[in-house]
Amino acid sequence: MKKIVNIVAIFLVLFLFSFSINLYASSLSNINVSTDKETVHPGEEIKINIEFGESLGAYNFYIAYDNNLLEYVSGEGGIISDHGTRVQILFHDETGGSNPRNNLYIVFRAKEGIVTSNPTDLSVTAEGLGSPDASISYDDITTPIKKNIVVEPQYEDYKIELNYTGEIQKNEEKDMELVISSSMGKNYEHTRIIAEAVTPDNETVKLLATDSQDLEHDMIQSGWGEIQGDSIGGKDVRKELKIRGLFSGAGNYQITFKLIDRDNSDAEIASETFHIAVLDEVINGGGNTQVPGEEQPEQQPEETPETKPEIEENLTMEEETNTIEQMPTTLPKTGSTIYVSLFILIATITAGYFIYQKKN
Repeated sequence: MKKIVNIVAIFLVLFLFSFSINLYASSLSNINVSTDKETVHPGEEIKINIEFGESLGAYNFYIAYDNNLLEYVSGEGGIISDHGTRVQILFHDETGGSNPRNNLYIVFRAKEGIVTSNPTDLSVTAEGLGSPDASISYDDITTPIKKNIVVEPQYEDYKIELNYTGEIQKNEEKDMELVISSSMGKNYEHTRIIAEAVTPDNETVKLLATDSQDLEHDMIQSGWGEIQGDSIGGKDVRKELKIRGLFSGAGNYQITFKLIDRDNSDAEIASETFHIAVLDEVINGGGNTQVPGEEQPEQQPEETPETKPEIEENLTMEEETNTIEQMPTTLPKTGSTIYVSLFILIATITAGYFIYQKKN
């Protein structure tokens, strides 16, 4: 009988001990950790807020962070100490329970000079958690509560340019330069460049580029870059590709270049469309064209104020020339005209002599 009493007493003690633990120890089941943003750029601030779900009279929280990416700015919720890689927030209600707290927050700032995307987290642990009247001690938070964030620069979209000089003539290779650039380009590990073309009826276009192995590729047919893709990204990124365009006929062509992400089902990163006019034949280095099978009219020089006096002078010279040409080339015979004049002179003198004699 005494043995049975001892066994019952032991079970009673164990029950009371277990009950006291359940009464005076618990966990913060409603604790909530949040941030006001998921991505933070250099110089920007991010706030982490911790809601306890209960009023606490005492606690000691730790928030760990990557000090290569973030720096502590400020906070509220107790005595705050920054230890370089984690911030400590210590609180104890000295009023005995009349001034508890149910939340705290800490503000961090992203450091300057970051040029890549950096996934990281803010990790929360805690100890010394107690109710306002100290009747309940809450379990320590030893498994970190993590909030994932990304620290990255303010990226600029990639820009695609197609550069060349002069006119483009059919069936003649044209040197071109394709440029992909960004003052702050987002980082991609595996990208390729592809090209698409809309051509006039029954015409074709080739965009030829030569790789480091001296192999020629038509970007219209096979794109450009390693099959698995090439990396791109960073500050003042610039990729240049020398290509040669070959257009089979005259007309208007539409060429579209795309930068795609091989790691994301070839999703489009950047795209640009260019409209290219191809001539049948370049005249005088300009944009004039000749249509096959049609005779081109002879072009007359345009009359300008500078050329008009010259034309008038030429006309005057032509008129004088015509006048000279109209004059007789031989003089008329004048022998009979002289004899008549001498006869008249002799007759006049004779008549004058007879009149003079008669008067005397």
